[in-house]
Amino acid sequence: MTPHLRIARPTDDIAALLPFYRDGLGFAVLSQFADHEGFYGVMLGHPDAPWHLEFTHAQGHTVGHAPTQDNLLVLYLPDPDDWQAATSRMAQAGFAPKPAFNPYWDRNGLTYEDADGYRVVLQNASWT
Repeated sequence: MTPHLRIARPTDDIAALLPFYRDGLGFAVLSQFADHEGFYGVMLGHPDAPWHLEFTHAQGHTVGHAPTQDNLLVLYLPDPDDWQAATSRMAQAGFAPKPAFNPYWDRNGLTYEDADGYRVVLQNASWT
């Protein structure tokens, strides 16, 4: 059995993250919850994928920005057409690439930064 992976992270502003992950990266909103014991959240991903991202906000709690520019989520897109479509979608959603902290990621990919300062690399390579 393959486990389902959830990557969860707090944020100060879920609404500010939605355009990046939903519109730019093309993730679907899989589920949302409001005021669950003072927590609000949204799960984003692809309906058939064995993983998703969860962003939560605890009422009255401040999280702040990413601690470094090297906090990465890397998405491997080996097909050049898929990679081009993904980077074009990011541009159409208003997100420009940033220089990667580690220059390795600039060789075959583009790095983008969300509203919290966390970065996503769209890597035009296969996972080996």
